[in-house]
Amino acid sequence: MLTSDPLTRRTFLGRTLAVGGGALAVSRLAAAPAGAAKPPYLQDRGWLIGCWTRPWANCDYRVAMDAVAEAGFKYVALTGAKTKTGRVIAPATTLDESRQVGEEARKRGLTITTVYGGGVPLHAGGESLRKMIDNCAAAGGWSVLLAHVGSEETFRECCKTVAEGCDYAAEKQVVIVLKPHGGTTGTGPQLRRAAELVDHENFTLMYDPGNIYYYSDGQIDPVEDCPAIDGLITGMSVKDYKHPKNVALTPGTGQVEFPKLMARLRKGGFTHGPLAIETLAPGDPAQTLDEAKKARRFVEELVGGGS
Repeated sequence: MLTSDPLTRRTFLGRTLAVGGGALAVSRLAAAPAGAAKPPYLQDRGWLIGCWTRPWANCDYRVAMDAVAEAGFKYVALTGAKTKTGRVIAPATTLDESRQVGEEARKRGLTITTVYGGGVPLHAGGESLRKMIDNCAAAGGWSVLLAHVGSEETFRECCKTVAEGCDYAAEKQVVIVLKPHGGTTGTGPQLRRAAELVDHENFTLMYDPGNIYYYSDGQIDPVEDCPAIDGLITGMSVKDYKHPKNVALTPGTGQVEFPKLMARLRKGGFTHGPLAIETLAPGDPAQTLDEAKKARRFVEELVGGGS
């Protein structure tokens, strides 16, 4: 049940963000209540280098966790897996199943930074989003990731649903995160527009340079796109891109200029947070493990170490 406490509930601001002639109208995000403890996702713990389960999406999630741990990661982000829902955790996942996922991660010394909830039907209300938040909290996860906030027709309604869900998530120390995924969230300016409409300290953005290229058919360089969301990025899904339409790459082998990108992101205020490797070059299990190790070393060198 959503709280109505005026200290935590945010009034949804029904305004749009004007973009034109290179000018971007910027509003200030809501400030956290005085003395409120930051949820783990938003705390400064340095660079948290991890890996998504996506490279092992055709396997049981425990296989993915085994590989992530063996590759030397301490952090894992949950997405695809061989389950009845096609994901490690989905709205239909039970609380007991979610708790078991968390236990399996802890057995392997892994912390769950993000749980993918991209397909949540926000236009239908907040029930599915609340289920994702509940399941994320049960697993000990830090954030629920959204891949969209609706079509142009449902955009404002979906942002309102997210804003209300942020209050519910805050009670459970879970953050709601949005990343670029085409449609109304395909570029930095579009992501900022969503952040302005949600307008909640418990809502933030995860950058995905591979998706910026992918959904623009290689036309938008993430180094040039990312300044639009200065001050809003708190994590990155580390994904490369090679034209045409290929993101099944190990980071550092495609078109994304990661050193330039990180320099620009840091200039914009992204100085710590989760860096989750999303995709790797395909291969057999041994090859995938080797690519995961290469990717970890690449990201470590990129940021000069990490947790």
